[in-house]
Amino acid sequence: MTEITDSTPEPTRTSELPGTPDPPGRPQPAGVSEPSGMPDWEKRFRAPRVSLPDWAEDAPDRSLFVSNATGTYELYAWDRATGEQRQATDRPNGTTDGVLSPDGSAIWWFSDTDGDEFGVWMRQPFRGGADEPAAPGLEPSYPAGLAIGRDGTSVIGRSTDEDGTTIHVVRAGAEPVVIYRHRESAGVGDLSHDGTLVAIEHTEHGDAMHSALRVVRLGGTSRAEGSGGATTVAELDDTKGGTKELGLEVLGFAPLDGDTRLLIGHQRRGRWEPMIWDVASGEETDLAIDLPGDVNAEWYPDGSGLLVAHSFEARGELWRYDLATRELVRIDTPTGSVSGATARPDGEVEYLWSSAALPPQVRSTAGGVVLDPPGMKAPGSVPVEDAWVEGPGGRIHALVQRPAGATGPLPTVFEIHGGPTWHDSDAFAAGPAAWIDQGYAVVRVNYRGSTGYGREWTDALKHRVGLIELEDIAAVREWAVASGLADPAKLILAGGSWGGYLTLLGLGTQPEAWALGLAAVPVADYVTAYHDEMEALKAMDRTLLGGTPEEVPERFEASSPLTYVDAVRAPVYISAGVNDPRCPIRQVENYVDRLAARSAVHEVYRYDAGHGSLVVEERIKQVRLEIAFAAEHLGQGPHLG
Repeated sequence: MTEITDSTPEPTRTSELPGTPDPPGRPQPAGVSEPSGMPDWEKRFRAPRVSLPDWAEDAPDRSLFVSNATGTYELYAWDRATGEQRQATDRPNGTTDGVLSPDGSAIWWFSDTDGDEFGVWMRQPFRGGADEPAAPGLEPSYPAGLAIGRDGTSVIGRSTDEDGTTIHVVRAGAEPVVIYRHRESAGVGDLSHDGTLVAIEHTEHGDAMHSALRVVRLGGTSRAEGSGGATTVAELDDTKGGTKELGLEVLGFAPLDGDTRLLIGHQRRGRWEPMIWDVASGEETDLAIDLPGDVNAEWYPDGSGLLVAHSFEARGELWRYDLATRELVRIDTPTGSVSGATARPDGEVEYLWSSAALPPQVRSTAGGVVLDPPGMKAPGSVPVEDAWVEGPGGRIHALVQRPAGATGPLPTVFEIHGGPTWHDSDAFAAGPAAWIDQGYAVVRVNYRGSTGYGREWTDALKHRVGLIELEDIAAVREWAVASGLADPAKLILAGGSWGGYLTLLGLGTQPEAWALGLAAVPVADYVTAYHDEMEALKAMDRTLLGGTPEEVPERFEASSPLTYVDAVRAPVYISAGVNDPRCPIRQVENYVDRLAARSAVHEVYRYDAGHGSLVVEERIKQVRLEIAFAAEHLGQGPHLG
C-alpha cells in the first residue's frame, strides 16, 4: 500500500519554464503573491512545484510534467522549442498519471473517479483539443502498465477483482486483443523500439514481492483467448517457480530498431542492480557495477551507455556507465536525494534533486535550473542527521531533524513511512518541516521491510507483519529518549498508509510508549481491508502473511490493529479518504466504532478523495488539524499562523 508523499508530486513528472508568462485564460498559479503573515509551514505546501519533465522519444522538445500551480496537481504540456506551456488536465481531485506518445502527438492520461484509481486511459492532442478514450473497447480497471508503440499500437495492462491481470494489444480500427491473462499480479514492462516485443513482469508463482519476466512477440489480430497471436520469446525466473526470494524488474528495451537487448534489474547479489538480457539469444551481460546499496539504470537515448541511479544510506547520486569501455563515471550532483533523472538526446542529464533542508529543483548537468515555477518559493528547513541504532534484526538507520538551536529533551514526532517497500531519505518534505516549525523533533525510521538496505532487510518483513517494523521503531524510540533528544512524555507516533497502519498497531501493542497517535489512510482492520482492497494488494498481503485470512487467520489477527484496539490509551487522530482502494473506508470505520464504544479519546476526519489528496488546500487542512490535535492533548504550540 503505497502513499502520496508531500516531498514531490506523484510520478509523472512536472514543471514550468523560468519566467514563462501564463497563457491567456490560464488560472493564476496558487501563491504567486506571498500573503503577509502566512507561516513558513504553509508556504511549503502552497509554493508552486514541478516534477521532472517526461519527453517524447522521437520529439524530445515535447514534454509533459505535473504541477500544483493552480492549487491542484495536474498535467501540463510544454513545447520546449516555443516555450509554450498549457494545463492539459483539470479535475477536482487532480491528475498525475500521464505519458506522451513516442512522436509527441498525444498525451495519454488515466481518468479515475475522485482518487479511486479505477478508470480508463484517455488521449488528448499535445497542442490541445478534446479528450477521447484511448482504448474504447476496454472497460474500467485498475492500471497495470502501459506502453505505446511508434505505429500507434498500445499495450495496456488491466487489473480487476474479477479477472486478475489482463494485458491487451490495442491497434487503430481494431478491437483490443488479450495477450496475457492470470489471476496473480502482472504488468506491462516495456515495448521494444520496433514495436514487436513486449516485456511482462508477472508473479504467476504466487510471490507478489518477486516478479519473473516473460517476453512475447506480437502477432496479428487473432482473438484467441489469452494469447491474441502473441508467442513467447523468452522467460526469466530467478524465483525458480517461487522457491527463491529473488526478484526481477523491467528497466527498458534498448532504444534501437531491431535490438533485442532488455535492461533489467535483479537481486542475485543481495541488492537491486542492472544487467542486460538479450531476449533473442538468451545471453546475460553482468555489468558488475561496484557501488554499495541499490543501483538502478536506464538507457542513454543513443544506446551507448546507461544512466545509473545509485541509492545508499538515504542519499542518491548519478553515474554514467559506458557500455563499450565498461567505465563508470560519476555525474556531479549535490549531497541529498535524486528523485528522478533522465538522459536527453544531447547527452545532458536532467534530474530532480532536493535535500531535507532545501526544496526540490529540476536541474541539468548543463548547468542551472531547468524548470523554475514562478511565484512564491518554498522556505527551507533544517538538515537531517543520521542515527544508527542497534536493533533486533541489525543496525537501523534513522533520520533525525530538530529545530535549529534546540536542545533536548524535545517533544518528538516519529513520522513512519509507508510502503512498506519504501524508505525515507535526505529529501525535502513539507510535512516533517511543519512539525519542526512547531518546536518538535522529527525521527524517521527505515525499519526492516524498507528498501535501500539490501534484499534481506526488505524481505525480513514476512508473516509477523507490522510487529517486526514496530520492534525496530521501539529500538529507535529507546535511543531517542536515552540520548536526551526526545521527551518520553511527549512522543507522537504518526504516519500515512503503511505508516498509518504501524501507528494504529503501535498504539495498541506499545500503549505505554506513545503519548499520541496520528494515522492517515491506515490499515485498521486487516481482515476487512484484505477483502475490500484492490486485487494487486490482495496478492501482496498473501505474500506478506503467507495466505488469505481464511488460510492463516492467526497471522491476520496478530497483525491487525483491530485486535489491540481496546488496549489503546493515547488520544488518536485518524484521517481517511472515502474513495480509497488501498486502505478502504469500511475497515477504518470498524476500528473507529470500537474506539467510540469505549469512549476512547479520538477524532476522525473523512475527505472526498482516495489514498491521499492532490489538492493543496486539502493537504494544508489535514496538517493543520493534526497540529491542532497534538497541541490540544500535549500542550505543545501550535504556531499555525
